[in-house]
Amino acid sequence: MRNVLLAVLALLALRGAAQDPIFSQFYATPLQLNPAFAGSSYAPRAGAAYRNQWTGFNTAYRTYAVFYEQSIERLNSGIGFQLEGDDAGNGILRATRFSANYAYRLKISDGLAVKIGVEGGFLQTALDWEKLVFPDQLDPWAGPTLTTTETRPDQLNKTVLDLSSGLLLVSNRFWLGLSLKHLNSPDRGFLLANDNLSGGLPLRYTLSGGTELSVKRGNKQNQGSFISPNFLFVSQGPYKQLNLGAYAAAGPVFGGVWLRHTFGNADAAILMFGFRQDLFKIGLSYDHTVSGLAGTSGSTFELTLGLFFDKGRKRSHDLNDCTKMFH
Repeated sequence: MRNVLLAVLALLALRGAAQDPIFSQFYATPLQLNPAFAGSSYAPRAGAAYRNQWTGFNTAYRTYAVFYEQSIERLNSGIGFQLEGDDAGNGILRATRFSANYAYRLKISDGLAVKIGVEGGFLQTALDWEKLVFPDQLDPWAGPTLTTTETRPDQLNKTVLDLSSGLLLVSNRFWLGLSLKHLNSPDRGFLLANDNLSGGLPLRYTLSGGTELSVKRGNKQNQGSFISPNFLFVSQGPYKQLNLGAYAAAGPVFGGVWLRHTFGNADAAILMFGFRQDLFKIGLSYDHTVSGLAGTSGSTFELTLGLFFDKGRKRSHDLNDCTKMFH
């Protein structure tokens, strides 16, 4: 199974065709979700996330992200910065992406606003050719061989421009967002463009939304409690996924349950638990595979850390406080 995975990674690496990694705790990395989330809270926030996918494979996927974002009230704007990294096959294929985000908030009424976000950044891809195993090296009887007919590309490190945009509708009762990632279809493949195999990253559509139902109001001493039913839909090339579930918080403790479906089959049940104290927030999630890969791929774990710099700050804009699950 390990050699098959290496062969798949070889083909994906050469052609640059892949699906973006999506965090199960998507609310912990809002800028990855939609650039319009930049400045959507009343206080600055920063965070980090680490994802270990398919622990049954030693050469599966490791993904991380760090970000910072804040609102600029006097300009009705928000800014943000994010660094993402993805490691496939124990270093065979590495992708690193740095992006800057800007969002403008247009107030429609006292309880409704729309945010328009743009994102620009650079995507770097690095390939370790010596670790690749190609299909013609897989002998079903003798095992992997040392020779391959594949030609080593001249370039094994590539940096390209990556552009994205998004819209976010926020009210006192709900939030709904749409983002378009890779508007310029950046080509991160290592084959020549005229081989008809390198088409660049396909456009990624992300639709997300939810509502927040207050259970108990908070005050200066207590954080209160609420429940937030929400969804996440992602479509990129032939890949689709839908996450349905709910996030809940009671004082310093929070948790959530989601089901992820890929439209071809149910993929995983996601369980999350976390704790928040003062400025700090930590969350741990576990993806239990329920598809045909169950028992082979293992599970997926995510750890997220957050900082929300709200000490001494007043909630000057109600709409910037409506998405509490993102704080």
